[in-house]
This record gives sequence, structure tokens and C-alpha cells, in this order.
Amino acid sequence: MELLAQSAFAEIAVLLLMAAALGFAGMALRQPLIVSFIAVGLAAGPSGLDLVHSGEQIRLLSELGVAVLLLLVGIKLDIKLICSLGAVSLTTGLGQVAFTSLFGFLIGRALGLDATTALYLAVALTFSSTIIIVKLLSDKREIDSLHGQIALGFLIVQDLVVVLAMIVLSAVGIGTGEGGGAGGVWAALLSGAGLIALVALFGRYAAGPLTERLARAPELLAVSAIAHAAILAAVSDLAGLGKEVGGLLAGVSLASTPYRETIAARLAPLRDFLLLFFFIVLGAGLDLSLLAGQAAAAAVFSLFVLVGNPLIVLAIMGLMGFGKRTGFLAGLTVAQISEFSLLFMAMGVSLGHAAPDALGLVTLVGLVTIAASTYMITYSHRLYPLFEPLLGVFERRGAPREADRPAAAPAAAATHELVIFGLGRFGTAIGLRLKQRGVRVFGVDFNPFAVRRWHELGMDAGHGDATDHEFLAGLPLGGASWLVSTVPIHPTGLSHEDTRSIFLQGVRAAGFRGRIALASHSPADTAAFLASGADLVLEPFHDAADRAVELLTGGERPERPAIPAIDTERSPPP
Repeated sequence: MELLAQSAFAEIAVLLLMAAALGFAGMALRQPLIVSFIAVGLAAGPSGLDLVHSGEQIRLLSELGVAVLLLLVGIKLDIKLICSLGAVSLTTGLGQVAFTSLFGFLIGRALGLDATTALYLAVALTFSSTIIIVKLLSDKREIDSLHGQIALGFLIVQDLVVVLAMIVLSAVGIGTGEGGGAGGVWAALLSGAGLIALVALFGRYAAGPLTERLARAPELLAVSAIAHAAILAAVSDLAGLGKEVGGLLAGVSLASTPYRETIAARLAPLRDFLLLFFFIVLGAGLDLSLLAGQAAAAAVFSLFVLVGNPLIVLAIMGLMGFGKRTGFLAGLTVAQISEFSLLFMAMGVSLGHAAPDALGLVTLVGLVTIAASTYMITYSHRLYPLFEPLLGVFERRGAPREADRPAAAPAAAATHELVIFGLGRFGTAIGLRLKQRGVRVFGVDFNPFAVRRWHELGMDAGHGDATDHEFLAGLPLGGASWLVSTVPIHPTGLSHEDTRSIFLQGVRAAGFRGRIALASHSPADTAAFLASGADLVLEPFHDAADRAVELLTGGERPERPAIPAIDTERSPPP
């Protein structure tokens, strides 16, 4: 221990080793790295092994990590993207923020927190983790589903709230600090206006040409973006607004450049690395003996986030006409707080607005909700059948926002030779090629926007759930010779069966006697589907490789259908 105290490099090396070990353990438990990194701080802090002695060096890395994190948040806030937000994302996102803040504040007051601390904590509970949600939805291939698109809309709205909250927080901090009062507030407003004007001029006239030249050397583009964030964070800090506001504005100034995605991709690994030190500083600053006394309050707030946030989203989406299944799946994505919650509360404590032990309380809530919601999102399709009988009160009759099909859509299926379930990229490509060959194709998808895209491509489609046995039983499939399912794998129900196995059982139970084809992405699934009675298993990667070999060895290339200039996979947030 004494050797580590004498060498900052050795100390950081040991911390990185601990992060790798605990990160591996967390990965085995399917937990996000945030949980593992905070655990490293707790283990290495004074309440644990007491390894953290190079406080200044680690704090410097932590502050740089926060600047890079906020740069990447700001870089997503493209004005054009914000203007394209649909009513659903905007209304549901703002509604969730408002109701969570209100009820969180009332719970805080009921637990004996002072008004300012309760307000800070209530706002902190409204932020959900972009990193965790996008990662989990991407792993489940649900990022382009209806509830996935709505969740992305939530995140954009929450990012906007983060920006506004931090700017207001910085201004209030000046007004209540030394030399505060009206003069301090006016100084904050003038400093903020000047900084925003500077960023606006840079973004309007210099950001595009500069990034275009820097993009010739991608490494230089990344280094320049970090320098841009650090400089603006330093200027903002000197102006009294705090480093966080400068980091956010640095990202906003680059958000409208054509190289925003390149910058984000380049800096994401660095962000994750540097944020390790933020969480280490956070965890090392917590006294485990004091946290034990906050367990009851943390349990109450955790229950509110895990249950209350999804219910708020479910209620708002139900009022807007969405079905209970979509509302349930979208609601689960906000059942945790994020790294911004911890950062926001840390700012409040540093300004003297919130009680010091409030940061420990929010950290406990973060550990519980992030760990629990990871499993809730991962196994959402198994949880839904358990709660489905109780969710009817959240659904308007007929779910009008999801009834995006002609009334006679099921009957229309009877006139088609082949029905495709799952109208994503693979299903759409199959449908277009079959249509070119004169085959009458009908498509079915749970996402109304996917159904609308098929109509725009000139093909018949209807809205429905491939795992709903009642829906399958009501489809007149007697005229179809083939049913094809390209629906991605999702664990469903109480067993380990996925959506494709449930679909196979459902259509057979409905009396369909034609042939069934399922899409598979692994040999184990292929064998299981064939054993379950599938007539054909489509393996997109293997089939594409086989066809590529045929073409490379002299096979004739088939004529491809002309696809209109429309994105057949993604759609803007609803």
C-alpha cells in the first residue's frame, strides 16, 4: 500500500486492473460497466482497501471524462433533429420529466429532505441512461421497433432537459455564491449569453470548414474535438458557469457538421475510459457506514423509479392512443437513472445547494435501478405476459395510434400466396423480390411505421403481433402456401422459447397446413426450428455467402428490383 501511495502511475495501474476484473464479473452478470466502475471506487476508497491517494491526478482525468461525455451529448443535439421530434416523443418525454420531478419531490419531502435537496433529487431521477438503453435495445435488435423509436425520442428530450438544467444550475450557483444576489445572476446571464454567441458564431461559420479539413486525418479530428471541449469547459469555468456547460456547448457547436458521427464514434471508447475515473472518484468519496443509514430512503426512491417511471410513461402513451404492449416495453426503458443523475447531484452538492449525503443517496438509487432495469429490459418479453392482465386500464379502446391498417387487412391476407411476418430490412428485401417475380405477398408487422413503409413501396400489409395466438387464429391463411417469419429473436413468455418458436406453434394451432419458413442466425436455432416442424430455415449470412460464391464462380447475377429512395429500415421518431 505504501508503494502505491508513492507512485500515482502504480496506483492508476492497480485501479485499471480492478476495473477490468470487476467489469468482467459485471459482464458475466449482464450488468453495465457503470455499476462495476462505482464498485471499483467503493472497493478502492477509504471504506474499502484505501488505495486512492493520488486524488488530484484522478480528479483531473475525471473532469476531462465529464467534458468528453458532455461533448458527445451536445453533439447529438442537432437543431434539425430536434425540430423533427414527433408529438409522441416530445409529449411523453416532457410528461415523464414533469411527473417524475413532481412525485419525486413529494416523496423527498415526505422522507424529511429539505426542499432544495428534494428538488435536486427529483430532477436527477428524471434522467435515464442513453448508453444503457441504446446498448440493450441494440443487443435485442429492437432499436428500430416502435417502442425503441419512442425510447430514442425520450432520450433526446431528456438530453435537452440536461442542457437546460445545467445552465440554470450554473446561473443559480453564481447568484447564490460569493458576491451573489441580483448582480451575480446578471453576471451569469451575460457570461452565458456571450459564450452561447461565441459558440453560435463558431458553429455557423467555422465548424463546418474546419472539421472538413481536419477529417483528412481522423486522429487529428478526434484530438481537435477533445481540445475544443476542454477549452470551452475551461472558459466556461473561468466565467463561473462551470466546466459542464462548456462541454455541452462544445458538442452543440459541432452537432450540425457532417462529421458529428465520426467524432462520436472516435471518442466513445475514450469517454468510457475517462468516465471510469469519474465513477472511481464518486465511489471513493462515499462512506459505506453512512450509506447504511440511507438504505430505507434509497429503497423507496428505487421502487419509485423502477415502478413509477414505467407507469407514468404507460399512462401517457395510453392516453395518446398506443397499445398497452408498446407502452409497457417503452416504459421499461426509463426504469433507471443515469450517469447524468450522479453528475447533476454532484454539481448541486458542490454549489452548496443540496445536502452532502444526497449524493450518496442518489448513488445507491443508481446502483439498484441500473442493475434491476438491465434485467427488466433484457427480459421484457417474458415480463409482459405476467403483467398483461393488469394493463388494460392504460389502453384506449382499439389503440388508435397503432391501428395503422385497413379494416379488412386480415381478410386481404386470404388473396395472397405468401405472408411475411417481420417487415424489417430482410423481410422487405424478400417481399420486393417476390413481388418482382409476380408472387402475391402480404406483410405483417407490429410496428405501424413498418406497415406504412410497405404501403409506400406498393405492397399490401397489415398490423399485427406474430406472438399473439388470437391474432394468428383470426387470419384467413387458407390461400397462402408459405408463411415466412423474419422477426428477430426475443425471449418471450415464461419459458426460454423465442418469438419464432411461439409463432410456429401459433400458426400450427390456428390450423395452417402450408409450409413455414423461419429466419435463423445460429446453427443451434436452425436445428431447433427444424426439429419443431419448420419446413425451411433461412440463414441470411450463410445464404448470402453461398450466393456470393456462386456469383464469384460464374453464376448469373439476377436482376434486382428497383427500390424507391426510402429508408426501408428506420423511420423518424414518432
